[in-house]
Amino acid sequence: MQKIILNNVSKIIKGRTVLSDINIKLEGGTIYGLSGINGSGKTMLLRMIAGLIKPTTGAVFINEKELHKDMDFPEDVGALIENPDFWPSYTGEEALYSIAKIKKQIGIPEIQKTLEYVGLKPNDSRTIKKYSLGMKKRLGIAQAIMENPKILLLDEPCNALDSEGEKMVSQLLQKKKEEGAIVVIASHAQNDLALCDYIFEVRDGKIES
Repeated sequence: MQKIILNNVSKIIKGRTVLSDINIKLEGGTIYGLSGINGSGKTMLLRMIAGLIKPTTGAVFINEKELHKDMDFPEDVGALIENPDFWPSYTGEEALYSIAKIKKQIGIPEIQKTLEYVGLKPNDSRTIKKYSLGMKKRLGIAQAIMENPKILLLDEPCNALDSEGEKMVSQLLQKKKEEGAIVVIASHAQNDLALCDYIFEVRDGKIES
C-alpha cells in the first residue's frame, strides 16, 4: 500500500513561516482534501509532497523513503499544481509527448488515450495558445495522469471546468482510488472537496485539528 508521512514539517521562506509543524499520514485508496482560503498554505503543502520544495525542518517519507535524502522526487507522482505552463505554440499532444520523453514510460498511443479520457481530441491541430481555460485545465489533468501515477496531487481540479468536466474529474478520482492510489486535492471549492474521503483544514500554514 502507498504511504506518505509528513513528520514535523515546517517551511520558512524569506523569514516567513508558510508551513508550521505539519504531521499527517496519507494512505493508498483514499482521496484527501486540503481545504483553506487562498494563502493558507494548502498549495505549498502540495509542493512539499511533490518534492518541489524542501522542508526547513522535519521530513517527508514516501513508502518509507525520505524525500530529498533517499530520492530527489517521489518515484511515482503526477501533479497539477496551480496553472500549468505549457508551450503555447505546441498542440496538446505535442506538449504531452515532450513531457513524456523525460521518463520514457509512455508513447503516443497512451498520450492519445489520455487526451480522449479528459475530453480533448488527440488530432486537434490547434495550438495551446488557442485553448480555452477549460481546455487548458483538461490538458493539465491529462499531464498529471498520463503515466498512471500511484500518487496524484491536484490543485483545484474542477476550477474552469464545465459540468461534464467536473463529472470526468469525479470518475477519474474514483478510478484512482479503486486502483489504490493516494489522491490529494487542494481547494476551497465545495465541488472539489465533495469528492474527498477525508479533509484536512489548513490555516496559516497549520493543520487544524
